[in-house]
Amino acid sequence: MSTQQNDFTKWYIDTIQKADLMDYTPVRGCIAFKPDGFEIWEHIQEEMNRRFKETGHRNAYFPMLIPESFFQKEKDHIEGFSPELPWVTEAAGEQLEERLALRPTSETMIGHLYSDWIKSYRDLPVLINQWANVFRWEKKTLPFIRTSEFLWQEGHTAHVDEEEARKETMQMLNIYKEVVEELLAIPVYDGQKTPSERFAGAVDTYSIEAMMKDGKAVQAGTSHYLGTKFAEAFDIKYLNKENKHEFVHTTSWGTSTRLIGSVIMVHGDEQGLVLPPRIAPTQVVLIPVGPWKKNPAIMEKLDELFAVLKAKGIRVRLDDSDQSPGYKFNEWELKGVPVRVELGPRDLENNQALMKARDEAEKFSVDLANLVERIEEELNTMQTRLLEKARAFRDLNSHTHVNSMEELKQHLADSTEKEEIPGWILAGWCGDDACEEHVKEETKFTTRNIPFNPPAEKSTCINCGRESKHTVWFGRAY
Repeated sequence: MSTQQNDFTKWYIDTIQKADLMDYTPVRGCIAFKPDGFEIWEHIQEEMNRRFKETGHRNAYFPMLIPESFFQKEKDHIEGFSPELPWVTEAAGEQLEERLALRPTSETMIGHLYSDWIKSYRDLPVLINQWANVFRWEKKTLPFIRTSEFLWQEGHTAHVDEEEARKETMQMLNIYKEVVEELLAIPVYDGQKTPSERFAGAVDTYSIEAMMKDGKAVQAGTSHYLGTKFAEAFDIKYLNKENKHEFVHTTSWGTSTRLIGSVIMVHGDEQGLVLPPRIAPTQVVLIPVGPWKKNPAIMEKLDELFAVLKAKGIRVRLDDSDQSPGYKFNEWELKGVPVRVELGPRDLENNQALMKARDEAEKFSVDLANLVERIEEELNTMQTRLLEKARAFRDLNSHTHVNSMEELKQHLADSTEKEEIPGWILAGWCGDDACEEHVKEETKFTTRNIPFNPPAEKSTCINCGRESKHTVWFGRAY
């Protein structure tokens, strides 16, 4: 298996294949989610859904095929997505009168329908979310992180005014931050995207950005204030309390299965997958060791433990296969199972079991009387520990000392010489698109976001040296 240091991408692909999370299909850029991979997504869905519904949102579903004319109504939108659109041009042996796109996102279809659904201020706000698949024909793909077809949720809301819509935009970004940090144990920087990085057709785009173990960034979630752009394009008006027609203010927001890839890249180690307990398909694996088949009391105890853990809602597996203990240990490590419990004849005699957390090196003994309680404690402790480890790594590789292009190039040269990851840099930006583009051309560092709470304020632009308008995170990204 490749190592993270010598070939991170190869390590990543090896890890997801050995963990049995996905498989390739004959269609370029499209993967099959195996049960463990899909269950991780299900746990993310469950937590997102709970929070969406607590804030008044409801789920709906919209068609996958979108008429080409819909895209023409919002100029920025079609320009942003046209290179990635797959088209359906023929059906039942006949050419279609109008091309149909496989949805890259649903603003246009939903805008068309909202224009019929919304008539009065009494119909607002409209708070709808959709769980769906989308298509963006990617030239360079990486399972979970960037695929031609992927799974996601996309929220689409309509409001009476800008204030209410902007409040919604920030509420959903905060929900994303909470879920990613609390459920996935991934620390993020939240902030606003620069104009060149914002969503096609948005007035403002906000994001949460996560650092992978190779120092690259993943945009882990976005929330967009769309103003009245789509309302004007699709004639979404409502009659206000003064009997006057006004355009609604809309938002959209989304996260996708790239969160699965982020979990792997943030927490995985040289032995393979490491999963935060809250999203692990299997949280605890029980393994009999030694000549356990000659000692029925071992399996009786494990069966009893299995039943108790399952009754508590813990996702537990009992591995009583014929494979050797060493093979089983390795197999469940590769799958990233958070807690392993071993029980053999000598353990039973001593009224104890051996326990190991996936992210720690050493096993430790636990009295059988306290085992269930210790398992529950360890699942909670590991969840917190993974977040703290990831935050420490991110902070160590978030650099605030780089203030010019010369210093950035020196930082990159030093990182290469020392075989260290360059991480991200916090730098000033004057607001000129040309300066942002020049940094990208010279270093492949792109603006990640303008953080709400930067660790420092930068007074000069990293590229031109003029007074900065913004303090920005720069980094290489997936």
